[in-house]
Amino acid sequence: MISQRTRGLLGAILFCQASLAGMLLAVVAELTFSFFTSATEEQWSRYPIYGLIVAVGLVYEAMTRNRSRLRYSPWQRSLLKQHQLALRETAFGIGALLLFLALTKDQTISRTFLLLYLPALYLGLLGTNVHLPRALARTIFGGVHTERTLLIGAPERAEGLKDWLAGKEVLGFRTVGLLNDEGTGRGADGIPHLGRVADLETVARAEQVTQVLVMELPQDREVHRLLVATTERLGLRLVIQSNLAELLHHPVVHVEDDGLRFITLREEPLENPLNRLLKRGLDLAVSSLVVVFILPPVAVLVWILHRLESPGPLFFYQKRAGIQNRQFRIVKFRTMCLNNDDETRQAVPGDVRVFPAGRWLRRLSIDELPQFLNVLRGEMSVTGPRPHLLEHNALFAAQMANYHIRTFVKPGITGLAQVRGFRGEAKSPTEIAQRLESDISYLENWRLVLDLSIIVRTAWQMLTPPKSAY
Repeated sequence: MISQRTRGLLGAILFCQASLAGMLLAVVAELTFSFFTSATEEQWSRYPIYGLIVAVGLVYEAMTRNRSRLRYSPWQRSLLKQHQLALRETAFGIGALLLFLALTKDQTISRTFLLLYLPALYLGLLGTNVHLPRALARTIFGGVHTERTLLIGAPERAEGLKDWLAGKEVLGFRTVGLLNDEGTGRGADGIPHLGRVADLETVARAEQVTQVLVMELPQDREVHRLLVATTERLGLRLVIQSNLAELLHHPVVHVEDDGLRFITLREEPLENPLNRLLKRGLDLAVSSLVVVFILPPVAVLVWILHRLESPGPLFFYQKRAGIQNRQFRIVKFRTMCLNNDDETRQAVPGDVRVFPAGRWLRRLSIDELPQFLNVLRGEMSVTGPRPHLLEHNALFAAQMANYHIRTFVKPGITGLAQVRGFRGEAKSPTEIAQRLESDISYLENWRLVLDLSIIVRTAWQMLTPPKSAY
């Protein structure tokens, strides 16, 4: 019910903004053709279509906002966040209009109109982001739609919810008091203690309660029955805060399948076969281009460097751990001298095992190019967690209990950890944890645009290598 109110309010805001965009378009068009230029009746007839296209852009922005880096709440007071949102909305609205003009080859639109409409739309959207949410909420959730909420649980949990409860007052929630069986008779800051859980019906009638919020999953079955029976009999809404994440010491994800509800520890977008198909298509497109056009001339150059400084095999093969820890042979350009004493030891700055030209091959990541052959064979992806030596996997897993979670997806030539600067030798458990955090973030939040971003940032790092590249 709480999320429904928020979604409904956001929908109302979007409707108002789309309507405002259309009204602004009409006003700016009228001013443009009254003072700056003229328009035929046929040209005028196209402007309602332009308004509809801008509204479509705003709707698309709202649909994709949760997948962006912008974390926006309609209640936040940050003018910077509201400015960022207004810029994003303006970009989507005007972008949709320009795309429509390009696809339809429409050259009749007034350039003066566009120059005037762009700032007008931004200012209008900024004003609605600042003032509209609370004004709408007061109108929609006042009066009979106010929820008088009774809390059940420890005062400490109520203290932890204080900021959340204050933020939800704008949605019509009013906290009337607290019930608990701890025997302290103590409420929370600004929330009075009204009795024990057994007093629920009496307190609910006296305080005209309409909603009961239980602040943790009850452990006693009798309490379950009492809460459900009493709230159902009195016609009260019952909301229970899940503390499973607290009990498991890990965030949880609720999923439903064929009418059954499950709890898991994380989202995995790449378990969707369509997402895997998109990712594989990108892998094949990128790796085919590299293998056909880039790898052959680079291989000739590396072969010449080998002849000059360290004669021997062009390629270096090594067993690595792939998806679900399945072993495969990774292929790289050789950058170390032959017969070095320890191939499993991580390379360090100034490593004597690396011949001079090999240092540049490693620094510019040229030695990684043959791994596109692994990508074509389906053993790796262009982007993903870097595959480690089997010995390093065992070492890192001993230090990090959740280390093997990164093997849920294919390993990559580059990854989120690498473009964040975590590459080269892992010198401490902290550095391993930072890489692991990035790898798990990647598998939990994968989307195609993330892969494209990692590829672009990796290409930039090849031109301007970080200090950790050696």
